Amino acid sequence: AKVKTYELRSQTKAELSKQLEELKAELSSLRVQKVSAGNASKVAKIHNVRKSIARVNTVISQTTREKLRAFYAGKKYLPLDLRTKKTRAIRRRLSVEDATRKTLKQKKRIQHFPQRKYVSVI
Repeated sequence: AKVKTYELRSQTKAELSKQLEELKAELSSLRVQKVSAGNASKVAKIHNVRKSIARVNTVISQTTREKLRAFYAGKKYLPLDLRTKKTRAIRRRLSVEDATRKTLKQKKRIQHFPQRKYVSVI
């Protein structure tokens, strides 16, 4: 039977790793049967088992990443793999705070020479 992802999410990591081992053992036995017998139904079952293994691995990685995110929440630094990817240029760009910062000279110029307001009378 196909493994359901919502069922996997409720399991512990030990249960998930146990299920993963069982699925891998089943896959290897199916591959041996395919070579010896060459049944078409075995090929379909191999497909399902491979996808189930992928589901289990995905759930394991997602839950570990979730726990890591919760652990690092509020800390000064995040591990590189938990940071937002975006693009290299965006990551290197100045922060909004630094980009809007003004020098003392700029502040004085703005203070003493404000933008003129014109009223158009028609």
